[in-house]
Amino acid sequence: MPVSVPDQFVIPPDEHILTVQEALEPLYQKLEQETETRLVEAAVNAGWSPYEALNAIDQLKKHNVMW
Repeated sequence: MPVSVPDQFVIPPDEHILTVQEALEPLYQKLEQETETRLVEAAVNAGWSPYEALNAIDQLKKHNVMW
């Protein structure tokens, strides 16, 4: 005899609430923006121009350096 679980409801994949990526992406973007802001501030305080700081950050990203 088959066992059924009447109290549980499975949401079909096409009706998902959020994927992990959808849930984490805004948080990651906010963290990335805060990190870049702090890096630019630190660089400017050390005597760099904001332009130089942003260029350095872009170079790090191109080399796949993770912060």
